[in-house]
Amino acid sequence: MTGRAVTEKPSVLFVCVHNAGRSQMAAAFLTHLAGERIEVRSAGSAPADAVNPAVVAAMAEVDIDIAAEVPKVLTGEAVQASDVCVTMGCGDVCPVFPGKRYLDWVLDDPAGQGVEAIRPIRDEIRARVEALVGELLGA
Repeated sequence: MTGRAVTEKPSVLFVCVHNAGRSQMAAAFLTHLAGERIEVRSAGSAPADAVNPAVVAAMAEVDIDIAAEVPKVLTGEAVQASDVCVTMGCGDVCPVFPGKRYLDWVLDDPAGQGVEAIRPIRDEIRARVEALVGELLGA
């Protein structure tokens, strides 16, 4: 985060292929945990038509409502505007820009899974997001 003014908040972009599961959960957890202290984006290299209903249900179990979220297409501008880009199974389709920090979180894909199978993925994402919040905010 060199060259960043102290008053600017860090920004994070979560990327998965369809932007319908993992990246939506990660963005929701980051927004829930960090509030306005971190700018949050999510996108997909091949966005689905809607967020996975089982993912919506799994997040509702932890009192986070993502029912109104819509998958978004990954753009170079979104990557450029973010300090940290976290990929979740999208491979090499995420554009790479110098000076950005890239993390690759290897997580099971919730596509086609029921809520029972999504819970451990959700909980792993929450743990990783909590660690990221602590790192970015020094908490």
